[in-house]
Amino acid sequence: MGRPLFYDIIEKPATSCIVTICSLIWFVIQKKSIGYSQVGLSYDTAIEGHYWRMITSAFSHISVLHLVFNMSALWSLGVVEQLGHLGLGTAYYLHYTLVLVVFSGVLVIGIYHLLIARFKVDYFRRVTAVGYSCVVFGWMTILSVKQPSSKLDLFGLLSLPISFAPFESLIFTSIIVPQASFLGHLSGILVGYAISWGLIGGMNNYWALTMLGWIIVVFVFSLKKSGAYDFSFLEIESLTDASLPSVRFIGNGRTLQASAVPLSGVEVV
Repeated sequence: MGRPLFYDIIEKPATSCIVTICSLIWFVIQKKSIGYSQVGLSYDTAIEGHYWRMITSAFSHISVLHLVFNMSALWSLGVVEQLGHLGLGTAYYLHYTLVLVVFSGVLVIGIYHLLIARFKVDYFRRVTAVGYSCVVFGWMTILSVKQPSSKLDLFGLLSLPISFAPFESLIFTSIIVPQASFLGHLSGILVGYAISWGLIGGMNNYWALTMLGWIIVVFVFSLKKSGAYDFSFLEIESLTDASLPSVRFIGNGRTLQASAVPLSGVEVV
C-alpha cells in the first residue's frame, strides 16, 4: 500500500492550503462564469491602477488542465516545506511565496513596458495573464539551486531532474501550450534565482507580515479606486493636487483621514 495522502498534507500544510485555494477559486470562476479578463493582469489594466489583479491573476486558472498542471507541479515542489535542515521549511516557503507572487508580477509588467515603450510592440498592452506558474517556476528555480539532487514529479508519471526543470519546463510548456506565457514563466525563474542567490533575502516573520499588510492595503484601495468593487466604508476624495488623494474610513461615527500617494489575448502562467 502507498503512503496515505493525509501524511503528505500534514508535512506540506502551506502547499496544501494554496492548492485548496486555487482549486476553490477555479470552481467559483467556472460556477459564476467569470471572464478571465475580469481577474487577469495586463499592462493596460496595471497602468489604470488595477493593482489588485496582480493577486487575483496569480490564483486564477483558465481551464481544469491548466489548474491540474500547475497544482501537480506545486505539490511536488512542496518538498521545500520538509527541508528545514537546509534553511528552508514552511516559514521560508510562506515568506518567499509572497515575494514570488508580487515580484514576478511586477517584473512581467516591467518587461511589457520595455517591449512597448522601447521596441513599440503594442501586442503586449492587451495580453492578459492568469495562473500560478510564475510562482511554480520560481520554486523550481530555488529548489534547483538549494537541492539540485531533487526531482520534479508531474501527474505522478513524469519525473524531471530539478536542476534542469525550470528551463526544460519553460521550453516544454511553450511548445505544447501555445497560450503559455513565456515572459511570465521567465519572470518567475529570474525572481527565483534572485532569491536563491541572496539578491532578495532577509525575509522573516516581521517583514512577511509587513509585506502582507501592504498587499492587503493596496489590494483594497486599488479595488475601490478602479471601481471594481464598492467598499461602502471607504471613500477616496481628490485634494487640490489630483495626484494626492485623501483617504477616509467611515464607520460608527468615527472618521480617520490620511493622505496617500496613488499608487486581447489571454496568456496562461
